[in-house]
Amino acid sequence: MLLRLNKVSKSYKIGDTIIRALDKISLQVKDKEFLAIMGPSGSGKSTFLQVASMLAEPSDGEIFLNDVEVSAYNEIQRAHLRNKQIGFIFQSFNLLARTSALDNVLLPMFYAGEKIDSHKVKQKAKDMLDRVGLGDRLHNTPAQLSGGQQQRVAIARALINDPSLIFADEPTGNLDSKSGEDIKKILKDLNKEGKTIIMVTHEEDVAAIAKRHIVFKDGKVLSDDHKK
Repeated sequence: MLLRLNKVSKSYKIGDTIIRALDKISLQVKDKEFLAIMGPSGSGKSTFLQVASMLAEPSDGEIFLNDVEVSAYNEIQRAHLRNKQIGFIFQSFNLLARTSALDNVLLPMFYAGEKIDSHKVKQKAKDMLDRVGLGDRLHNTPAQLSGGQQQRVAIARALINDPSLIFADEPTGNLDSKSGEDIKKILKDLNKEGKTIIMVTHEEDVAAIAKRHIVFKDGKVLSDDHKK
């Protein structure tokens, strides 16, 4: 099993009030699956993404990645895990504003300790940008790219270390319809090529590209349906 959560909870304290954002979530994700996580605002879907991807620690429960328990990792171990095995695609792109598309894609390799000035490493980043249709925009900064192009750079960055699992948080949320369709096609193609994708979205048409739909409500799984 690629990812397994066992009775995972996440609570926050705001003043004297304790908010239980996740309430004993248990689910399993197989290799090569494509999941859409849905639910109303405050349902726990974004907290689930943060906890399942090791961006945040669970308050209770266990998380296993490739059958290794990772929920007890310290921050250094979690950062290493994220960089080596997990790719992230964010709604707001999270690109460095004054940095070229090529150097933005190279960032995960830099954090992994790779020599990013080597020909082999740079060629890999160029290949990733070419893969998402931006082979001619290597040296453009985010300000010189459209929203859809920026999200493609973010996807190339997510792929650079060949992660076993990709988390996408509202990947089309800041895009126009045409750019959104382009990103949906890229995600579908990546899944066909064997990438496991867990995507948070509130848009029905975006969720439709996934093969499994999980709906959250009040920090719990309300439904878990597989496409036939």
